[in-house]
Amino acid sequence: MASYRVETPQRCYTAFVERGIVGRTAEFVPPDSGRVFVVTTSDVWQLHGDTLARGLTQTPHDVLYLPGGEENKRLAPLEKLAEELVQGGGDRTSVILAFGGGIVNDMAGFLAAIFMRGISVIQIPTTLLAQVDAAVGGKTGVNLVSGKNLIGSFHQPLAVLIDPAFLATLPEREYRAGLYEILKCGIIRDAALFHFLAEHSADVLARQPDAVDRVIGDSVRIKAEVVSADERESGLRRILNFGHTFGHALEAETGYTRFLHGEAVAWGMRAAIYLSERTGHLSAEESVEMLETIDSYGARPSFAGINPENLIARLLHDKKTVRGKVHFVLPARIGEVTVVTGVGEPAVREAIRSALS
Repeated sequence: MASYRVETPQRCYTAFVERGIVGRTAEFVPPDSGRVFVVTTSDVWQLHGDTLARGLTQTPHDVLYLPGGEENKRLAPLEKLAEELVQGGGDRTSVILAFGGGIVNDMAGFLAAIFMRGISVIQIPTTLLAQVDAAVGGKTGVNLVSGKNLIGSFHQPLAVLIDPAFLATLPEREYRAGLYEILKCGIIRDAALFHFLAEHSADVLARQPDAVDRVIGDSVRIKAEVVSADERESGLRRILNFGHTFGHALEAETGYTRFLHGEAVAWGMRAAIYLSERTGHLSAEESVEMLETIDSYGARPSFAGINPENLIARLLHDKKTVRGKVHFVLPARIGEVTVVTGVGEPAVREAIRSALS
């Protein structure tokens, strides 16, 4: 079993990466807890509910459902679930088990953060993207029409239980979307991880257990290190936004329906790489290596009909924009990035056009 410690002022906890760990979920529920509520989606429960139920054999629990889908990542479903928590006897001693993909992790975590001013949550991610990103670090939230995750809270979990065995049922497109987030981790902080992904793409894409467990573990370790150093994104944690500033704009512009989050991040990384090269922060050689490795992990949906000018306008509404200044996370070399402000619109426009081509 691999485990990674996250230490923040709000809470210290461990993210575990172990095949079969969900069968021991009850071990991570505090003995003095009140009602336990599993928050999930119907498709996840149909696929994996029996596994979690076995892990909670001696722990009474209720199952509550979110509608799923990025377009439903809004406040209204959370109000409905909060009412269901009350009706089910939920109180300040209750525990939520966030069981699903990144949307469930974000929404159930946010529900835990705001219900009765905060109750405990355990994150149990079932998709690759959620395992290496949403479940670790305490970021929770929902979308507005204006942008992604603009309403949210930092709410650290009691524990994160990552079971790579769940990935066997993950659709190919969703699996690849998660791999882009792992590539992000390699580019921002771990050259060895990046080169492993570049050199062993066949094993990773074939879901060979050793390769999959390694890249998940490396990504969780990186996330744990960064969050422990900067819980609330005032400094180092900003590097985790590599690819997200552009990617969030793309998701919002297309109504959260055309691209999976990881696919949008892949596009955003490409735009950031082009921008970094054009602004002199990155060599042409490493730019090509990054772009080719990203593209080796599969095709993404068409960009047909997307207006670059609209994407530029949306950058100003991103939650990482401060006082009208967009902060871009740009790669300086494989394994290192820098945060840059004051980039002129012509360079940004050209980077977007290059990435869309």
